[in-house]
Amino acid sequence: MPDACREALQKQIEFVKQLHFKDRREGINGVEVPYALDRREPNAGKSLAWKWVFPSLRISTDPRILIQRRHHVHPSVFAKHVKKAVERAGINKKVTAHVFRHSFATHLLESGTDIRTVQELLGHNDVRTTQIYTHVLNRNPSGTLSPLDKL
Repeated sequence: MPDACREALQKQIEFVKQLHFKDRREGINGVEVPYALDRREPNAGKSLAWKWVFPSLRISTDPRILIQRRHHVHPSVFAKHVKKAVERAGINKKVTAHVFRHSFATHLLESGTDIRTVQELLGHNDVRTTQIYTHVLNRNPSGTLSPLDKL
């Protein structure tokens, strides 16, 4: 967790706690949890531990079981916010949420992080998938700079 994000994330978690307690007072069902957990612990989805870190601000009806609950923020909402931020920043390139993933990987590699570590952080099963990020660097797929390039 980057120190630069810690305070903002703590504020978000506090907001989620307040929203959770409000939902519980109003009788809103908890979040959907995996089927086996729901059978073993029927109230697990009502606990704060399972609440989304970025919940939707709206309550919706689950169409499969017709109960009201709060879901996570929809990806399109996040995409809309990214688009607005890009416009406000005056960036004249197409920026999507996935660009952040590419930037994260590229900056890690640029700062000398081992490609296997980047692979693990991105959740790639195969290091060859992670190696696509080395194309923007003046390095070989292992992420190392050739000593000849330093001359």
